[in-house]
Amino acid sequence: MRSPISQPPLAEVIRQAGGVILGKQHQIRLSLACLLARGHLLIEDLPGVGKTTLAHVLAQLLGLQFQRIQFTSDMLPADIIGVSVFDRATGGFTFHPGPIFAQLILADEVNRATPKAQSALLEAMEERQVTTEGATRPLPSPFFVIATQNPSHQIGTFPLPESQLDRFLMRIELGYPDHAAERELLSGADRRAMIADLVPCMAVGEIALLQQSVTRVHVADALIDYTQALVAHTRQSPDYQVGLSPRAALALLAAARAWALLDGRDHALPEDIQAVLPAVAPHRLRQAGETLLRLNAAQIAARLIEAVPLP
Repeated sequence: MRSPISQPPLAEVIRQAGGVILGKQHQIRLSLACLLARGHLLIEDLPGVGKTTLAHVLAQLLGLQFQRIQFTSDMLPADIIGVSVFDRATGGFTFHPGPIFAQLILADEVNRATPKAQSALLEAMEERQVTTEGATRPLPSPFFVIATQNPSHQIGTFPLPESQLDRFLMRIELGYPDHAAERELLSGADRRAMIADLVPCMAVGEIALLQQSVTRVHVADALIDYTQALVAHTRQSPDYQVGLSPRAALALLAAARAWALLDGRDHALPEDIQAVLPAVAPHRLRQAGETLLRLNAAQIAARLIEAVPLP
């Protein structure tokens, strides 16, 4: 039996974040798991439910260099990556880096920008680098993108291409707070003031070590079999026009490893796969049929779990 892994700093991050983002412990844990698995996070929900606040809280508690990019319909790729400006003193061009050169990027309302502007994130998210004017420049480490988007039925939004959606390890929703959490929110301190008072719980080097620890979390052959069975079901079932790709299967295992680490274990269980499945799989699936199109992420994951028996 392997000895359990204890991660007090992570527990403190979750505790303090839960004091600001009320009633959303599960979403906070998913966000941390996404970072530890070296993924990127998409938060899709109505305005005003705390999407931006969550990104600010994580940046503050994790001690990460933070940049917010407000996406608009007139944004250009250079507004994100940066641009070269002629320097009279040197007689040459000097590159001025854009806001993408930070450790935690908040891509706010990413689907309000055109596909051309959205595409500026593709290389950055996948390769951790940007290429402009013939030069490739590495991005800081860790590099974590938290993108927020409004529901697609709202005015002034552009749907994210499948290639961009696939770059997000997880997609989550925050939803409305429950009655008790909302009452505490209404009667308590201002959330922005609380963020300013948060003290970082971790150093950048600790995050890198934890990300390495995730890769060492043991995954048994039976769990790989279960992952393959889930993926195969989405490819064979008439419920889906497009099933999960090999990249999605890798993402599912990486997220399950990170979830196990958050639970203080050095081995992943089927329950870890099931816990992260609603955040990892549904945004990668193209559903078929009118009934299925009305299902939310939790319902899609529940159908998958019900359809594929445990090993």
